[in-house]
Amino acid sequence: MYYDVKIDVSPVYELLSSFIIYTTRKWVNNLDVGTEWIDSVEARFGEKERQAFAEAAELPFSDYDLLYALAVEQRPDATIETYLRDLAEGEDGELLRELKTYIPATNSEDIPRLKGYVPLLRIWYETYFRPIEEQYVALLKEDAEEKRALIQKMDPDALVEYASGGLVLEASLPIEKVVLTPSIHFRPINTYCFYEGALLIQYPLDLPELDEDEPPICLLRLTRALVQPERLRLLRYVADQPKSLQDLVTDLHESEEQLMHHLMRLRVAGLLRVHLVDRDTEKFSIRPDGAAELQMFLESYIRL
Repeated sequence: MYYDVKIDVSPVYELLSSFIIYTTRKWVNNLDVGTEWIDSVEARFGEKERQAFAEAAELPFSDYDLLYALAVEQRPDATIETYLRDLAEGEDGELLRELKTYIPATNSEDIPRLKGYVPLLRIWYETYFRPIEEQYVALLKEDAEEKRALIQKMDPDALVEYASGGLVLEASLPIEKVVLTPSIHFRPINTYCFYEGALLIQYPLDLPELDEDEPPICLLRLTRALVQPERLRLLRYVADQPKSLQDLVTDLHESEEQLMHHLMRLRVAGLLRVHLVDRDTEKFSIRPDGAAELQMFLESYIRL
């Protein structure tokens, strides 16, 4: 399968990502930011604002696919202020036409609901994101430039797997374009939005580690992932060929909930390939590079 790869970077993606995590609390137990971050940010808001965020959490989660799609449509020099103004003041019909390009099922009722996010996104920007914007955007741009330099040196599949630490796009996916964008708040997981003929992948970017005496986060993820023997057996089981979640449930005699927990730990450690077969189907196989990285990080840290 051949598809074009675009490396995109914008503070809008990071604004939306941090907003999603705080508002919905989705994935928070598997993210580096953790519940402590939720508590520290929440302390900045008054009761009225907290209630507004809680009400936003009840809106359709699919709204975020639409909000991200509008970010993909932006000019390279667009700012957060530009994005919010265009969303708030844009003509409904034009916004609908833009969104239908990515999600044909979008309808006229979606547009007023999306515009309703603007006041809360502005509060989020001024209270939380603006103070960290310059630092984070500099890191995101630096990583994006590194990935852009690889476009001419790697085939699309290899670049996607390298950037994401294990995502494999199977030939059955009906896509013509992949947009890769680095994310700090979503670390260490990949998130992706399926669009009409396109796939937006946010891949994790770690913050710089300043204390050389502390074990690097990549090594900690690997050792934490392998602390339970069930996960070692799972890796051995998927070493020969990709397996679906149902395969794992049937053959390993563990509950789907427990297996999902194991899979997430192995995924964020970079030990699994995740094969995207279609919009609703994933399969899992071992990522040999991840096993090699365990030895590399361990030897580097203990200075063998």
